[in-house]
Amino acid sequence: MFDFHDQVVMITGAAGNLGSATAHAFQAAGARLVLVDKDEERLQHVFPELAESGEHIFVGLDLADAGAIEGMVYEVANHYGRIDVLVNIAGGYRAGSPLHETPLETWDFNMSLNARSIFFTGRAVIPHMLRQGSGKIVSVAARAALAGGANMSVYTASKAAVIRLTESMAAELKDKGINVNCILPGTIDTPQNRKATPTADFSRWVAPEALADVILFLASPHARAVHGAAIPVYGLS
Repeated sequence: MFDFHDQVVMITGAAGNLGSATAHAFQAAGARLVLVDKDEERLQHVFPELAESGEHIFVGLDLADAGAIEGMVYEVANHYGRIDVLVNIAGGYRAGSPLHETPLETWDFNMSLNARSIFFTGRAVIPHMLRQGSGKIVSVAARAALAGGANMSVYTASKAAVIRLTESMAAELKDKGINVNCILPGTIDTPQNRKATPTADFSRWVAPEALADVILFLASPHARAVHGAAIPVYGLS
């Protein structure tokens, strides 16, 4: 259905459940991958067949380090000559207390991993897309970004920031051949979520592979007229 042959796709958070499903989907569609995660050894463990091929780049770095991101993007652009797609999947969840009892560390964790990382990757990748006159950026927000909820103020704020960053980048770049959009997953069917809520009806959750299909659509020419969208992907929940 999708053809990404000769396209360079950079994915952050690639070793996670959604990241790995998305990477495998792009790989099956012929893309050359730049897989980014905090731990390069974990990437090697999750993608042994891709590591052996030598056709893809694995990068271990901290997405809170703007200089490291800029250096990595510069090297990738020099190696491949272009970056066609950026998929911002890296993120995290810390919640469970009312705002007045939430430690500063929880604010820093959510804002850094969920929002600041997208600011850093966008700032590094967009100049290369502008030079080539094309590109796709897809980020992962969350259903929770649409409304504040008790005991999760900082998390919902950080994911709402993803939507606002998406809308702003789209407004700035849509006339320059670059599409910027994001998805809003509901509860993702992962081993971690099943363990956390063992009595839930897992069949109503959204599978990582289903989310990957939407990401590939937004990164494809089929979504050429879609700019600044926040696509709900909730499964049956």
